[in-house]
Amino acid sequence: MWLKLFFLLLYFLVLFVLARFFEAIVWYETGIFATQLVDPVALSFRKLKTILECRGLGYSGLPEKKDVRELVEKSGDLMEGELYSALKEEEASESVSSTNFSGEMHFYELVEDTKDGIWLVQVIANDRSPLVGKIHWEKMVKKVSRFGIRTGTFNCSSDPRYCRRRGWVRSTLIMSVPQTSTSKGKVMLKEYSGHKIEVEHIFKWITAHAASRIKTIYNADHLKEEWNKSDQYWVKIYLFANLDQPPAFFSALSIKFTGRVEFIFVNVENWDNKSYITDIGVYNMPSYILRTPEGIYRYGNHTGEFISLQAMDSFLRSLQPEVNDLFVLSLVLVNLMAWMDLFITQGATIKRFVVLISTLGTYNSLLIISWLPVLGFLQLPYLDSFYEYSLKLLRYSNTTTLASWVRADWIFYSSHPALFLGTYLGHGLLIDYFEKKRRRSNADEVNANNLEWLSSLWDWYTSCLFHPIASLQHFPVDSDWDEDPDLFLERLAFPDLWLHPLIPTDYIKSLPMWRFTCLGARSEEDLSEGSQDTENDSDGEGADSGSPEQGTLEGAQSNHPGGACAGACEACGTSPRAPGAEDSQPEDAQPDWGAWPAAVLRSTECVVCLENFERGCLLAGLPCGHAFHQGCILMWLAGGRHCCPVCRWPSYKKKPPRAPRPPAPHSAPA
Repeated sequence: MWLKLFFLLLYFLVLFVLARFFEAIVWYETGIFATQLVDPVALSFRKLKTILECRGLGYSGLPEKKDVRELVEKSGDLMEGELYSALKEEEASESVSSTNFSGEMHFYELVEDTKDGIWLVQVIANDRSPLVGKIHWEKMVKKVSRFGIRTGTFNCSSDPRYCRRRGWVRSTLIMSVPQTSTSKGKVMLKEYSGHKIEVEHIFKWITAHAASRIKTIYNADHLKEEWNKSDQYWVKIYLFANLDQPPAFFSALSIKFTGRVEFIFVNVENWDNKSYITDIGVYNMPSYILRTPEGIYRYGNHTGEFISLQAMDSFLRSLQPEVNDLFVLSLVLVNLMAWMDLFITQGATIKRFVVLISTLGTYNSLLIISWLPVLGFLQLPYLDSFYEYSLKLLRYSNTTTLASWVRADWIFYSSHPALFLGTYLGHGLLIDYFEKKRRRSNADEVNANNLEWLSSLWDWYTSCLFHPIASLQHFPVDSDWDEDPDLFLERLAFPDLWLHPLIPTDYIKSLPMWRFTCLGARSEEDLSEGSQDTENDSDGEGADSGSPEQGTLEGAQSNHPGGACAGACEACGTSPRAPGAEDSQPEDAQPDWGAWPAAVLRSTECVVCLENFERGCLLAGLPCGHAFHQGCILMWLAGGRHCCPVCRWPSYKKKPPRAPRPPAPHSAPA
């Protein structure tokens, strides 16, 4: 996860540097920057009208270029970046979609239940033609969609009862706007009552109703009272301009940020005394002034702060975000980080996409689960101070020059999605290249084809299907009994009711193996000679059988850990002894415990075949510490019984290390 986060931050840094590189190229070729002001006098009449349409100002009664230019100057300064965006938006011939309502519930869900937007709906009565023709309606849709106004068509033939209840007996236009100034308030529907069915007149009617929701100040006393008033709004934005009504983008933003930001329009067109405006720090007209508890911020003095809907919307969202804005931002970042897995994962193509789908599901699930307690905490009343301090920190950080660059880059890349996706793909391919170089040592993983990986995936799936507890373990697992509840569940289950798990047998190669030896072991010739001497001197030895040394030897053998094998000569591979000599086993018949691994328990018998260990036989130990004949335990494990025959501890799991035991004392060979 941290690796993907690092690559994502590196990608954002690449985007930032690339944007500065593009600015340098434009400056080198044209000698201008995006923040450079444009003189409206040097623009053509078509470009001036394009700027007015993007700002939402009507120019139908202004036939002269001089009047149009003055209206552009009254609405705000024009920058090269805004002019480029406006011309690019005009050249785009994309048709904006309009909603067709199917009935009352569809209309209520989208229009009447939407509390933070404007809807323009054309109602077509039964057996009537629409009020606005198809061509004019398409122009209308394209014009109002620039300001976030959604459009739709309601045909009364789909639900005539609802139209009769509403009183829609003739074709008309309906506009829905929020009724109150609180967030998520009631919505009121307004019907168009004009006689001129033209795009400009209808648009003027829409902007007039939207501007009526903005508080308007016409004199200095009212401005002084409003400027010094403290109310529920922490953030206020003032527009000082010589206009009859605010631009349409300003009115649309006031509805979009209802309950978060208060929009105030100060009409200084007929003011005689403007001294108070100078006292509060406003020297130029028009001016967009943002007032916060931290101070005054002049919008338009930094990079990307254009007089447009998109630029001011991103600016206000960064200062006063909603919880939904933060959730969408976190969702985008998490999915961008998850898609890095497509390039970090090496191997077969199908493996990459399977890992990608798994990562997307995991990350999005964790994101939604983590947001649930956050939403619950935000509802608590004693967290209001924390919320206010968080917003204060956002306002401090997002009014810096670096934040303005980030917002400008966001607007640039969002308007050029192909460039954004292309740079992301190129960044991912570079990550894939360096990951291949880094993992060159593991050639099997990098060069695995789709069939090999699907085969391994099928093995894992069948193991998970037949024996889910054992198949989900990673081998080997360093866990204790108390830290592994799955082991306890396996011990409680009936073994015959479970199918054998498909456990990899690679762990068998790492089991400890050694040969069983004895202390002071002799060759076969010495052992046969010793046997003959024993037969010849049997009478003499029998006379001394009750000597004190004999009792001492028996006691030492009984106390020695290997005393269990001292009574049987097979323990050390010696030939059978004569009757009456079994109590005189020589001291060199003891097993050599020094050759045993430290973690293996001492024993002289294999519980699988129930035979004693013979000198020179090959032994093998399990993680639990029990030892067996190598052939016996391998046959046991190959039969699917992956556990110890003695204690049933899983043979693929390591056991916690025991305290080291002191070495067993043994006497030197005679």
